[in-house]
Amino acid sequence: MQYGAMNSPLNPVVSEIELFSEMGFDYLELTMDAPRAHYTVIREQKNEILQSLDRHGMGLICHLPTFAYTADLTESIRRVSLQEVLESVDTAAEMGIGKAVLHAGMISGLGVIAKDMAKAYALESLHQIVRSAEEKNIFLCIENMPPNAGAFEKPEELEEIMKLCPNHGMTFDAGHAHIKSKNRVTEFMQRLGNHFSHLHLSDNKGKKDDHLPIGKGTINFPEIIRELKRIGYDNTVTFEIFTEDRREIMRSRETFISMLPEI
Repeated sequence: MQYGAMNSPLNPVVSEIELFSEMGFDYLELTMDAPRAHYTVIREQKNEILQSLDRHGMGLICHLPTFAYTADLTESIRRVSLQEVLESVDTAAEMGIGKAVLHAGMISGLGVIAKDMAKAYALESLHQIVRSAEEKNIFLCIENMPPNAGAFEKPEELEEIMKLCPNHGMTFDAGHAHIKSKNRVTEFMQRLGNHFSHLHLSDNKGKKDDHLPIGKGTINFPEIIRELKRIGYDNTVTFEIFTEDRREIMRSRETFISMLPEI
């Protein structure tokens, strides 16, 4: 497996590359969010970023905008959000990125009440994003969402997405699957493991998306490793740990790797 870390969009991208290189990560998962990793900033710093990655021998995948509302009931908000994602897809292609994480959609506002309508808008937006990605030879890894996103958090919803996007794969976020559910992690791995093309790993206590270091919450990582071995997973793993001590990201990788031979 290849192990990566996710930049904080509050920090300059090149400084994040240098930090994660010192920690021995294989690649950067570039979150394309404002203020310091918006696609406009990435375009301006393209050469500097690519040179830094090359100098440190690191790979690059991207996480398309997190805070885009492609399922919003307001057409103008939906249109602008979709444009943000499509511009980010274009920028990823300009950077030579071949693999991108995508949120299928977040439902908010009155969409929580008119959920079928919001989901239809999300899938309409998804169709356009998939078409753009395929034109640019970018492989999408569509992520299961946390419960507060309003949709796309259940295995059956991701199965629907995989049928609609047969040329793409899934990002399995173990933290998202663990929230408010005792069995969803295992259910995802058993039902959709053959679609896994990327992993997001962090820990939480089952109530919210805490992004804790591995071992600091209640997720059963030995069980996750058993299932990964069963499906023969050998792809990218990003440690999505958000703590003040950034070295917790490295320690989480070491904890995970230490479990592998024991399972």
